[in-house]
This record gives sequence, C-alpha cells and structure tokens, in this order.
Amino acid sequence: MPRKLTPDMWLFGVALVLLSIGVVMVYSASAIVAADRFRDPHFFLKKQVFWALLGCGCLWAALRVDYRRLEAVRLPALGLAAVLLVAVLIPPLGQEINGTRRWLRLGPMSLQPVELAKLALVIYLAAYLARRRERLRASWRALLHPLAVAGGLAVLVLLQPDLGSCLTLIALTFALLFLGGVRVWHLGLVLASAAPLITVAILTAPYRLRRITAFVDPWQDPRGSGFQIIQSWLALGSGGWFGRGIGESRQKLFYLPESHTDFIFAVIGEELGFVGATAILLLFVVLIWRGLRIGLRAPEPFGAYLALGLTVLLATQTLVNLGVVTGVLPTKGLPLPFISFGGSALSVTMLSTGVLLNISQHANV
Repeated sequence: MPRKLTPDMWLFGVALVLLSIGVVMVYSASAIVAADRFRDPHFFLKKQVFWALLGCGCLWAALRVDYRRLEAVRLPALGLAAVLLVAVLIPPLGQEINGTRRWLRLGPMSLQPVELAKLALVIYLAAYLARRRERLRASWRALLHPLAVAGGLAVLVLLQPDLGSCLTLIALTFALLFLGGVRVWHLGLVLASAAPLITVAILTAPYRLRRITAFVDPWQDPRGSGFQIIQSWLALGSGGWFGRGIGESRQKLFYLPESHTDFIFAVIGEELGFVGATAILLLFVVLIWRGLRIGLRAPEPFGAYLALGLTVLLATQTLVNLGVVTGVLPTKGLPLPFISFGGSALSVTMLSTGVLLNISQHANV
C-alpha cells in the first residue's frame, strides 16, 4: 500500500492534548515543592517544557523515517539498552536516588535506561514474531530465545531495583507472544515457573512487603507505609464532580508524595474533579483504540506487531499507574504516559507515538 501524506489525526490530536495537559498539571502539582526546594516555582515546569519540546522533535523524527528501518537496528538497540542497564549499576556512572540506581547522569540531564529498554524490547519482539511466528505456534522451543532476552533485561532492571518496570517488561513480552499466536498453555507453563521467582523477589525485600501490607490495609500504618495511598484517596475524594480548580489542590501542599510524578493523577482528580479525570481517561481510551486499530490494519507483520507492542506498552503503564493511584494495585513507581514529570519516559512515549503515526501512514485506517 502506498504511503499516505496524512497520519492518523485522531492519535496525533490526542497525544498533543495529553502532552499539553501534562505540562499544565506538572506546573500546578510542583510549583509549591519547587519553590521550597529550589527557590524557583518554575523549576519543574521549565524542565517539563524542555522535555516536551524534545519529545515533539522525537515524534517528528519518527514520523519522517520509515518505521521498517527499525527492524534492521533491533539488535544494536537491544545491545545499547543492555549496556546502559549495566552501566547504571556502576556507582560512578549510575546516579543513586532514594536507594535505587535508575538514572545515568549526562551533564545537566539524567537518562533512565529502562525506558529505552522497553522500546528496544518491543522492536526486537516485533521483528522476531514477524520472522518466526509459524515456529512459535508449532514448538515451545522457539519461545526460549525471546524469553531469554526479555528475562535478561528484566533481571538487570530488577537489580536497580525496579520491580515495577521489571514486571512491565515481562507483561509486555507475554502480551506480544500471545498476540503472535503462541499457545496459551505454553505461556501458562512459563508464567507458573516464573511466579516463584517473583514471590522470592518480593519476600526478600522488606519495603516490598510493606507495600503489599499497605495495599491490603493502608489504615494499619496510616503515617507510614499507608500514608501515600491514603493521601491519594483524600485528593481524589475531595475533588467532587468538578474539582477545586487548577492550582487549588491541598494535598499537593507537602501531603501527597510524588504529586508531580507517579501520583499526578490524584492531583488531577482533586483539581479537575470526576468530570475532568474521566475526560482524561477517555483520551487514553481513544489513544489505545487508535493504536490497536493501526496495528490490526498494518500492511505487514512487523508493522502490525510493532504497533500492537507499542500500544500494549502505553496501555500497561497507564493502567498500572491509575491502578496504583486509586489503590487497586500495590504502589509501584511507574509514570503516567504524557502527563507525569520526567524526561526519559516522556521522550520515549513521544517517540513511540511517532512510530505509531508512521505506521498509520502505511495502514488502512
């Protein structure tokens, strides 16, 4: 099918609207904290605007370059992601924040390698499924290679430690293998063998056990492990139907931790109310719908699996973040795509959106 001049405008419009909402809400949620810590209420806003503009550049570049070229760089991208995940564990290179090593310091900026690893894994799995889908459906042995690659990346991420992103990589792999036609009972056997390892990872880390306890009953320790989710509930509950108004949140005044990053949706619920929060949820629904539509109508297997993988990645991170903020899931450090403060996540999200838009120029949408 010849390439169209116009990409999927639904997807493009929703992405820009979500990006704009993110810039506004990051400023609203962070101004007081920034003034207290850095004596500059615009500190986080200026950084978010920079990353948003860089993300738009990434989107434009991905839109201009034929997505099929990504198949040729799948192994270099995977290798680079693995090297960066190892480098972040080395003390002189990795930046330690709150007892974790998830960032590489590059001059005035910080890079989170796991975000690149997620994108590289999607590209690799899309290429693998496009080439080996018949073998995957016929024999369980064909699963060993993609599972080994995904498992290696997941282990490196777990060493940071970052269980949330580790589970995201695993969920992404299983979802794409399922969409590629792998038999469910084969995936079930692999998942059953991996479950004890995940259980050990949780039981051997006291802070993870405290998160599970807080998830079951946060009121057992309202000033400790249950504090964050309780403050999130207070923010969401006090917003009412139409919210307090932008900038009027009370929980962001040093009550709700990570109010401009992982828990920004709680501030959105408080300031924009049920109606505003629902409108943003509907934007994400449209985004995921258009992504799946692009994947299902892509002209060839690599484009289909790539679009589906990127959409699953965006959907997984969105659902996990919203689940954490509302208390449906235990606390995990995953940002809300397009909206949470953060450079690496936002840049990769915009790059992924650009790839989806590029595929839509070739698809029958």
